[in-house]
Amino acid sequence: MPIDLRDITARLEKGERLSADDGARLFRGADLLELGALAHRVRQARHGRRATFVRNLHLNYTNVCALRCDFCGYSRPDGAPGAFTVPLDEAFARAEAAARTGIREIHIVGGLHPDLPYGYYTDLLRGLRQRCPGVHLKAFTAVEIDHLAARAGRPVEAVLADLRAAGLDSLPGGGAEVFAERVRRRLCPRKPNADRWLAVHRAAHRLGIPSTATMLYGHVETPEERVDHLLRIRALQDETGGFTAFIPLAYQPGPGRVGGAAGPTAQDDLRAIAVARLLLDNIEHIKAYWVMLGLKLAPVALHFGADDLDGTIEEEKIAHMAGAGSPAGVPAEALRRLIREAGMEPVERDARYAPVGHEPG
Repeated sequence: MPIDLRDITARLEKGERLSADDGARLFRGADLLELGALAHRVRQARHGRRATFVRNLHLNYTNVCALRCDFCGYSRPDGAPGAFTVPLDEAFARAEAAARTGIREIHIVGGLHPDLPYGYYTDLLRGLRQRCPGVHLKAFTAVEIDHLAARAGRPVEAVLADLRAAGLDSLPGGGAEVFAERVRRRLCPRKPNADRWLAVHRAAHRLGIPSTATMLYGHVETPEERVDHLLRIRALQDETGGFTAFIPLAYQPGPGRVGGAAGPTAQDDLRAIAVARLLLDNIEHIKAYWVMLGLKLAPVALHFGADDLDGTIEEEKIAHMAGAGSPAGVPAEALRRLIREAGMEPVERDARYAPVGHEPG
């Protein structure tokens, strides 16, 4: 039987912050439609009927990775069939072609390549900045930054400063997975722990480099572990104010991954978005990442707390190599249509969420 949400509703109406116990109740027992209505009310108070998107390119520069995380369908050992590393000239050519179509952001992530030189990363950013001067460069997860620092024998802060000098504008939020140590031992035992992920983002924020945050859900985590993850992100945001958005990432099941976990249902997806909107009172934007949700469900999430559909996402490889069935990219007009059909007002934005286009719904 669904739980009574009147006390949570009353506290939300007073502007009070929800607790870990509240979050667990919302995940475990709240009626989905009632929960969605609460999250939608908070979303409307912040954003009205606006739903945003950005024109962006995903540049996945390598899938060679020293880690073999149990949930990942993207990484390959060096020299294995399907392994790739994008030469700099090819990366520049892709970016220049995309820039001519009007993209405003390049999202750059890859594996932890054991042999790529430090200069590859700085040269990549510097070359992109020279060729695409008006495009925002969102590059390298906290896990990649930590890997670079370890290989170079340098502090994370020094690596971030080098990357910023080369053209870095912000960090993506990947690699967070679920912070609980029990889950990380199962999913990604060799990946840096939660404290390292948080430390890299703390360092970036202190240097004035904003970032996003993520959570990979729908595998072996409990509702309480999801809530712990969300509240640790909320706590860092209280400290630094550097997160621009939170992105719930739906686990993509596949043969041999995470003990055969089936992955989240559509109801799980909507619940994760709604609870994130209610708990993360200090993060402005919640994304419905259509690559993992699919183009049918992502617009529905705009009524469950999400206010952003991410973007056109040309050439994304990580989720698709893991089994995502969504297209490899969608035109801006298709996103506008999906937003309008959901009863919302489409607003094209830049990478910092400033509107750059506006069409009445």
